[in-house]
Amino acid sequence: MSILQVKDLSISFGGLKAVDNVTFEVQEKSIYGLIGPNGAGKTTIFNCISRFYTPDEGKVIFTPGGDRSINLLDYPVYKVINKGLARTFQNVELFKMMSVIENIVVGQHSHIQTNFLIEGFKLPKVKREEERVKSKAIEIMKFLGLSGIENESAAAQSYGTQKLIELARALVSEPKLIILDEPAAGMNSTETKELAKLIRKIRDKFGTTILLVEHDMGLVMDICERICAINFGKKIAEGTPKEIQNNPTVQEAYLGKEDA
Repeated sequence: MSILQVKDLSISFGGLKAVDNVTFEVQEKSIYGLIGPNGAGKTTIFNCISRFYTPDEGKVIFTPGGDRSINLLDYPVYKVINKGLARTFQNVELFKMMSVIENIVVGQHSHIQTNFLIEGFKLPKVKREEERVKSKAIEIMKFLGLSGIENESAAAQSYGTQKLIELARALVSEPKLIILDEPAAGMNSTETKELAKLIRKIRDKFGTTILLVEHDMGLVMDICERICAINFGKKIAEGTPKEIQNNPTVQEAYLGKEDA
């Protein structure tokens, strides 16, 4: 069963066609890769799916559970997380003046079961919700190997740890689909191998579908079940890792065309 269907997606910026009639489908509980050379339009597609951009044409059909499907383009960006979709960013986006656990707890905002009156009168439910949310954040931190730095500054952490904090914030929102934008950027080979194991663990433990953009082809070919390749905003191939590796159009996009 597909959880995400991107249909005929197009968007232009001025005279530049950044994404041109792209269509692909992601199966539930799969790990799906979106690849292409720099400037191919990968992050732009992610920004359309997560509603940071509004495409000129197309649909983004999301089926987070059961038989009910929605077009994410019908919703503003702040409501997307309520539908079961979370993401990380190409450049780490944390609240640098907040602690690690405060950054992670933010991801639970759509699940907090209080309201203005309950908060205003500081009713007992407020304390219970704070404890529940903190407990959930600590559970995710333990799973990601972040225990012990809960009260430290997020800004004081290494780049790799900051990326894990951002991932924890996405996971704590209990997403059905998580979008990872270049999760291995800035990591060495050892860290990348550990990341591959972690992505699989996330899928297996939480039943979360993973959609990722990544330039590390070793990582992509290792963990993705299916891959969509784009170039200059157009889809050029889709298939298994082996099919993508052997596709001459993909090879030309990455390596260039040999002169006759």
